[in-house]
Amino acid sequence: MVRLNRIYTRTGDKGTTTLATGERRPKHDLRIEAYGTVDEVNACVGLARLHTSGDAAVDAMLARIQNDLFDLGADLATPAREEPARREALRVVDAQVERLEREIDALNADLAPLKSFVLPGGTPAAAALHLARTVCRRAERVVTALADKPGETVSPAAVKFLNRLSDFFFVASRHVNDKGAGDILWVPGQNR
Repeated sequence: MVRLNRIYTRTGDKGTTTLATGERRPKHDLRIEAYGTVDEVNACVGLARLHTSGDAAVDAMLARIQNDLFDLGADLATPAREEPARREALRVVDAQVERLEREIDALNADLAPLKSFVLPGGTPAAAALHLARTVCRRAERVVTALADKPGETVSPAAVKFLNRLSDFFFVASRHVNDKGAGDILWVPGQNR
């Protein structure tokens, strides 16, 4: 259980922070950037939820996603160790990815196939979900860069989760945009 008595600790005043393992790293470290960007995605989801209260199913999905994003942050804040840990690290698992896939399929079932790319916008909920999608793609880029860095490990399920999550945000944005009827489509070269 997490217990926060004080919000400021002054331990980061010199530009470092502590991972879940107790290791201190610079705040600009790629691992810190990875879970910090995941936190940004979560904030975007919180913003989107201000506009999805009229769609109980989507709002419930987003609530689960917010919790899963905290799981992902904990996963990324706990690099794998060779020695035994005091307790088992919280990791994103394939079941979380599979749930996202089922939810994508359910939301996509009522949508007409696209004939062009969708511009971010439409309803406030759709615009907020597009913002979440783009920040999620950035998180995915940072996490895959971390996974490629020598000496660092990232679970394959964490990478899959982010990849699927951005797809979820895209499909959910269309769903809340009057099931795609309110989508704003890209018209190539329209303003030449």
